[in-house]
Amino acid sequence: MWNPYRQPSSSQQSAMSAIAFTVVLVFWTILSLVINNPTELPTPWETAAAFVRLCWDGKQSMLLSASLWSIGRIAVAGLMVFLIGVPIGILMGGSPLINSVLSPLVDPFRSAPVAALLPVLVMWLGIGETMKVVFLFLGAVVYLIPMVRDAIKAVPQAYWISAYDLGATPFEAVMKAVVPMAKPRIADAFVAAVSIEWTYITVAEYVNAESGLGQIISNARRISAMDRIFATILVIIALALLTYRLMMIIKCKLYAWEVG
Repeated sequence: MWNPYRQPSSSQQSAMSAIAFTVVLVFWTILSLVINNPTELPTPWETAAAFVRLCWDGKQSMLLSASLWSIGRIAVAGLMVFLIGVPIGILMGGSPLINSVLSPLVDPFRSAPVAALLPVLVMWLGIGETMKVVFLFLGAVVYLIPMVRDAIKAVPQAYWISAYDLGATPFEAVMKAVVPMAKPRIADAFVAAVSIEWTYITVAEYVNAESGLGQIISNARRISAMDRIFATILVIIALALLTYRLMMIIKCKLYAWEVG
């Protein structure tokens, strides 16, 4: 049982997941029946009914449209995080001088409340799509950059020395010997960054969103439709989990040598 290097079988994982899900569902049911107020805590079956209504109201699927909008915003912000955050993290990890310059600017933001930047972004960028994507980008990149930097610094120095002894310049030694060894950890950092974006999606879509999962929650709050709120939150959790699973599968395919 207490062996972090031995993974349980797929059947054991499925059984434990089913047990955990059942415990949460039973606790939710009991608590909702005790409270007996759907505007505070809906029952699981009330939430399921709201989910069905969101999936199809007779004319269209509000949930599908909202999910596609949210996924699109996550995808655009994630691409920005990758294209900007990963190179900066590599430069900081590969150069102590660059790291000493940028660390005081980057590290404090990991502890800062990123949601507090929303009013500032609204003032600077308005209330359109640009503001929402930039907010998601900022919320994730402040975590990605230090994780990429630490992934570079965690590679044993022997790889850099070997490349340098073979005639590579210091920069080439970093890019051709250190970075390839750090790629699995960089991939983990990117997966974590995209997961963080999902935690901010409702905040990003709270302001003037024509569509999106956050917009459904905002509208439901105004009419105290707690069943819709719970249904949408569960959809966000499911999409975040699906995104995580897909990215981990891709990571394992790309770096099978590291997994093995």
